[in-house]
Amino acid sequence: MKQFVKLVRPYMVWLVVMVIVPLLLIVLYSVTTGGNDLVNIQFTLDNFKKMTEPIYVAVFVKSFQLGLISVGICLIAGYILAYLITLFSERVQGLLILFVTIPMWINTLLRTYAWICLLSDNGIINTVLGFFGIEPVSMMYTDFAVILGLVSDLLPFMVIPIHTSLCKIDHSLHEAAMDLGANRFQTFWRVTFKLSIPGVLNGIIMTFLLSISTFVIPKLLGGGQYMLIGNLVETQFISVGDWNFGSAISVILAFIILIAITCMKRIDKEEIEEE
Repeated sequence: MKQFVKLVRPYMVWLVVMVIVPLLLIVLYSVTTGGNDLVNIQFTLDNFKKMTEPIYVAVFVKSFQLGLISVGICLIAGYILAYLITLFSERVQGLLILFVTIPMWINTLLRTYAWICLLSDNGIINTVLGFFGIEPVSMMYTDFAVILGLVSDLLPFMVIPIHTSLCKIDHSLHEAAMDLGANRFQTFWRVTFKLSIPGVLNGIIMTFLLSISTFVIPKLLGGGQYMLIGNLVETQFISVGDWNFGSAISVILAFIILIAITCMKRIDKEEIEEE
């Protein structure tokens, strides 16, 4: 036991310094005023009340709208891709999953700039269209550009959990369903999809939380005219300097994340009990 404590002690120190202390500071800033002046602070809930103002409500609504659209596209494309991957042998599946995760190895900023090169008025796509006599299409600084960037960035977070759930399904269940008279669609809907729901929900939660909290993609592909939750937090901390209000927004996001993690744990627990 003593040896175990010695091994865990460095991790506990790192956890306290790098996670717990910053979280406590964010919570402290969210319920106080005065910014960095921790001597003359005053406790208040005005930072949370400020989020009820129409301008900030609109930011939350816009973030949730784009987040839901991105999640919907990721769900359809991700499920199809994950299902097709499971049709191959295990060795090929590992290679295909590697291809899915390779874009995640590249910095998000670089990937976003690559989309700018593709979607800009003088970009690659409009250049190709020009060869066929098609007028240039304005794609930058639109919902389309932002959603496209979010989907390309978050798609692996949908594919991997769905693929994991699909791989856990016993193929004998498909054979049993077919023997009982179910056609291919009924077998997929009542067996495959139903048993993959935990992975679907995990993917939805992860992609949704990441989509509403990101700030690089909306800032670059949206041309600065898209103020989402992540951009709002960045602005409050860096540009405006209102750490208290920025911390209040961060606390709300952290609360949403905690609820999502709780739901994920409950889903995983139910899945284990069913097995």
